[in-house]
Amino acid sequence: MIHIKGLTKQYKDFVALDSIDLQIAKGEFVYLVGPSGAGKTTLLNMIFYSDFPTEGDIYINRFCLKGLTEKQIPFYRRNVGMIFQDYKLLPGRTVYENVAFALRVVSCPWAQIRRKVLQVLELVGLQHKIMQYPHELSGGEQQRVCIARAIVNSPPILLADEPTGSLDPDTSWEIVQLLSKINMRHTTVVVA
Repeated sequence: MIHIKGLTKQYKDFVALDSIDLQIAKGEFVYLVGPSGAGKTTLLNMIFYSDFPTEGDIYINRFCLKGLTEKQIPFYRRNVGMIFQDYKLLPGRTVYENVAFALRVVSCPWAQIRRKVLQVLELVGLQHKIMQYPHELSGGEQQRVCIARAIVNSPPILLADEPTGSLDPDTSWEIVQLLSKINMRHTTVVVA
């Protein structure tokens, strides 16, 4: 599913990644572990195609990311859900609208949007919070909205950048259990 070959990322003053080789099979649940500054987020951003390597190649389902055009990027990203460290929820939109937004940008029909959004909100345990705004939710609930938004398109790959970093131990465990449940639905999950 994910094949990384000789991946290097050189920033102005330091090397974030140095000749990384990595293979992740379809349906695997993989943790990227290392200290702060080890390059975990950089690697996830490169798989998501929001950052670019200095050298090396990333293949997703044998498709090389190096040659993506601007027009192809949105279509590629439909295959990769991303859970960001800082949630990136739209503050003026409800839980329902935050999740539905991911489907609206890909021109999904309204009837499908409603069905899919309600399904994923039930999966993450937030079906009773659909009309609330992000500021009315706990950190764990906001993270579950992010997870719902990341999986509403049923991507084959889910990337999670420190999804439990700012949560208490009990909520962290719930998030890890939820990611495991998503993985059991044949989604490849990569967690930093």
